[in-house]
Amino acid sequence: METTKTIYQLHEDHKTWLNKLAFYTDEIQIMQNRISEIAKKNTSKEVRSFVEHFQNQLIVQKEQIDILKHEVNSHERSIEEKANKKAVANERKKFVDHSMQRSSVESFEKIFNDLRKELAQFLSKWM
Repeated sequence: METTKTIYQLHEDHKTWLNKLAFYTDEIQIMQNRISEIAKKNTSKEVRSFVEHFQNQLIVQKEQIDILKHEVNSHERSIEEKANKKAVANERKKFVDHSMQRSSVESFEKIFNDLRKELAQFLSKWM
């Protein structure tokens, strides 16, 4: 059986996810700054290899954030369109939960947090 939620609950999820994604975008900038600091101080081949690895990972994470933002915004528009077609009793109307988007955001967060830990270990070694 599929879980259902009100339009307001779905909208609240969307707002929460978009706020989290904005936070992660800020985090990426901070991480890039730290990586740049290390790259300036250490020019060894080993460090350059790690710097490149982390820079590539951050590019991938930025792309994922863009994809997730697009998915969340598309879903928000879709729900709004459905609600506007039948505006009567939207407070009580139930929509299918957006479990796919929820799963995507949760997966992203896990991967991002793993990357953050990996970077923290690298930084502690080379700062």
